[in-house]
Amino acid sequence: MKPMTGQILNFGRMIKFSHTVFALPFALSAVVLAHRSAEITFQTFFWILVAMVSARSAAMGFNRIVDNRFDRLNPRTANRHIPSGTVSSLSAILFISGFSIAFILASAMISRLCFWLSMPVLVILFFYSYTKRFTSLSHLYLGMSISLAPLGAWIAVTGRFEPAILILCIALLTYIAGFDILYACQDVQFDQKIGLFSIPSRLGVKAAFHISSILHVATFISLTALFLIFDLGMVYLLALVIIGVLLVFQHRVIRPHDLAHIELAFFHANSAISILLFLGILGDELLR
Repeated sequence: MKPMTGQILNFGRMIKFSHTVFALPFALSAVVLAHRSAEITFQTFFWILVAMVSARSAAMGFNRIVDNRFDRLNPRTANRHIPSGTVSSLSAILFISGFSIAFILASAMISRLCFWLSMPVLVILFFYSYTKRFTSLSHLYLGMSISLAPLGAWIAVTGRFEPAILILCIALLTYIAGFDILYACQDVQFDQKIGLFSIPSRLGVKAAFHISSILHVATFISLTALFLIFDLGMVYLLALVIIGVLLVFQHRVIRPHDLAHIELAFFHANSAISILLFLGILGDELLR
């Protein structure tokens, strides 16, 4: 049992399972909003959770395999689990295969529509791993692929597409892309040397910070629009104010010449933003 537990923990660390908290609250927020027009059963909610965790796990595992040859050369990432040999490539492939199948099966348990959409979604998620090889817009593609989470959750509950949910998708897209740009600032010299594309390596760190700020302003505007479109109340409005403060905090604690606190901003502030969004929406709906 001890070696098995250790291997499970290694896989969890390899895909940064704790970072699931970034997108999952957005998907759960979509579930809460969809509840206004459709009933949510425990079964549907359970399979949405399984689908979310499985899709992210498969996508992150795929990214680790595809990026292995770059991770081995980058001093910042050389200690990751596959380059260091902690997790073998074969084990990682089996891991990805298992979670891909779990995602498709979970989607099938929700509805026939979700089943047919699950395979294109996996292709979109997996393709992200190749975007940094040919475009500096890979950050936006990452945001777009992750922003499918609230859209998928909405369709899982309601069985249909509605334009209103796109505002939550846009908020997630700009939120993820904005910080991914900041995170990529750590690898500017490596990316330029190896020939990988990113906004910081192409335009410089200072310009990257400006673009990230613009994207996070768009995040706040989108979340404000969500307040109006879904007629949310004071609980959400309070959460929105705190989210605005945290977005500003990120851009104050990390500067172009000082990336020392990037992990603090990346995990703690971003986790708080996602969770606050969900709590704000859930709190409003409970008071209705």
